[in-house]
Amino acid sequence: MEKHGLVIVHTGNGKGKTTAALGLAARAWGDGLRVCILQFIKGGWKYGELKTIETLAAADGRIEIKQCGLGFTNTDEHEEREHKEAAAKALAMAREAIASGSWDLVILDEINYAVKFGLITVADVMELLACRPKNVHVVLTGREAKPEVIEKADLVTEMVQIKHPYEQGIKAQQGIEF
Repeated sequence: MEKHGLVIVHTGNGKGKTTAALGLAARAWGDGLRVCILQFIKGGWKYGELKTIETLAAADGRIEIKQCGLGFTNTDEHEEREHKEAAAKALAMAREAIASGSWDLVILDEINYAVKFGLITVADVMELLACRPKNVHVVLTGREAKPEVIEKADLVTEMVQIKHPYEQGIKAQQGIEF
């Protein structure tokens, strides 16, 4: 049976976009696929998913995660330039990962945010998807996925926030939200 790589988008204002992508990564790894996760915004903090993926990677090297970003952006011009440089490097890494033949699944975590914040363009994302070999799965996460990306995707899930603990004064909890 010929493998048909999918373009999958997790978007929307609700929680769970990265969590869904990481769940897919765990499933894929468990079934023998090679998984590369590039985080376009996250950087610096030690999130729980890093520990998990590093543990799986130690088993056989079929999965890796790289924080490519500098954290969420501010409006400072100096910082914006640094964020754009980091996003450009992440984009180059994504292009290489997708085209390399080394990975069955490439997750571009928070890439939609990188577009939203003007760190990269939707044309950059469309170019990435155009160079994708037909057997490579690509997942794109983040709010406000652009219509062109949604149109190109095979599967789009919109996370909708119904209720959030923050609205009740409950702060984000390690192991649950990060």
